[in-house]
Amino acid sequence: MKTELVRIGNSRGVRIPKPFIEQCGLGETVELRIANDCLIISPGRQPRQRWDDAFRASGHAADELILEITEPNEFDHKEWRW
Repeated sequence: MKTELVRIGNSRGVRIPKPFIEQCGLGETVELRIANDCLIISPGRQPRQRWDDAFRASGHAADELILEITEPNEFDHKEWRW
């Protein structure tokens, strides 16, 4: 599909047809990037989106804190103060 660039102040914009928006799952924000001289528009992602899934897939227990399983070292015994 060909479309025209729309003037928006000193910038330009593209009107994206509603069926394209729905099919791509675009929301209020999008990510823009350039690859091989092409502009790619993809759904915007929240920071750290799906990190919890990746952590669970890594095989680590989510409620196990490293500080609870690590033995105290010389710094802990001599220098650390609460």
